[in-house]
Amino acid sequence: MFSPDTIRNLVLTLVVMLLSLSVHEFSHALAADTLGDDTPRSQGRLTLSPLEHYDVFGTFLIPIAAAFFGSVPMIGWARPVQFNPTRLTRKLTMRTGSMIVAAAGPLSNLLLACLSYAALAICHRSGLLARGGVPLLAFLSAMVLTNLGLFIFNLLPIPPLDGSRLLPRRFDGVQEKVAPFSFLVLLVVVSRFGGVIRQPVDWLLHGFESVAQAPIGGF
Repeated sequence: MFSPDTIRNLVLTLVVMLLSLSVHEFSHALAADTLGDDTPRSQGRLTLSPLEHYDVFGTFLIPIAAAFFGSVPMIGWARPVQFNPTRLTRKLTMRTGSMIVAAAGPLSNLLLACLSYAALAICHRSGLLARGGVPLLAFLSAMVLTNLGLFIFNLLPIPPLDGSRLLPRRFDGVQEKVAPFSFLVLLVVVSRFGGVIRQPVDWLLHGFESVAQAPIGGF
């Protein structure tokens, strides 16, 4: 039997991850569409609807497992947005255009984290959190932590993560060799070297708190 706290954490986990990953994939689609490739639009991916983006394993099972272990889920993924680099604007090289599309996803998560932290700071200073705003505190805190985690996770230079498409051309050969084993490499990095993600998140949080003087709450 699930306890009320467990159910609450699961619901919050799914809501935050669905929202965050939908914005992430929508940002990829929007960047490609803006640069002239209508492939995401024709495939129905130019939308914020989670129904068009979710991946059963990456969007649900991984975050739920994290919630069961009592941690804020900071790793997850949705179905990748497909785009055609050859259809991007000729004002940019295909590589530059592809890098912009790739960067749009992680940057959207960083923006979500900043906006959520700003909202948290406003609520903290206004006294709203002290007047029974615990659910709001939990939601905003989860949004900050999850999106910072997704930002760092997606910048890892391991295919098919966005970071692998931001590397200089000289790394193309290495990526081709790593690609068949990328999922295994990701599992090893995440399970054995969790600090690769957690440490940068802590640094970013420290920077946020230094600026706004509003602490992050747990849930």
